[in-house]
Amino acid sequence: MRRAKKVTNKLKQAQQKSLRQRALEYLGKREYSTAELGQKLKTYADESDDIPALLTDFKARGWLSDARFTAQLINARKVKFGSAKVAHELKEKGIADDLIADAVSEIKENELEYATEVWRKKFKAVASDRHEWAKQARFLQSRGFGFDTIKKVLSKQDNDD
Repeated sequence: MRRAKKVTNKLKQAQQKSLRQRALEYLGKREYSTAELGQKLKTYADESDDIPALLTDFKARGWLSDARFTAQLINARKVKFGSAKVAHELKEKGIADDLIADAVSEIKENELEYATEVWRKKFKAVASDRHEWAKQARFLQSRGFGFDTIKKVLSKQDNDD
């Protein structure tokens, strides 16, 4: 009986180590939000695993940070996407509203420049009619840029030519 209990404890330790190891492997590849990493680990955990305790330990050690994840995602996305799309993606990843608000304000500072560059890469030519203007506006809107920014980009292109 004692031996069986000892074997069971070792198996639990191996599982916990395996879950911990899996989490470290994920974090070794890229940054994750706390909610996102927890979701990934749920697929490998059983009911005896304490995922929240593991995530808290990782946060305490500085291995897991929602702020660092947010900064990384902003740097990767701000050149291609507008503040609305980035904010939506952050919300999907379980980031806190205050971090999202900071991220959106950071992106909005240069959103017109980013939108102009995205437009220039895709279209290169000013809209010749309403249909083309609407097509370009829909494209920029799908990238998460606001309507005010879209109007500025498309009217700026009209004025430049």
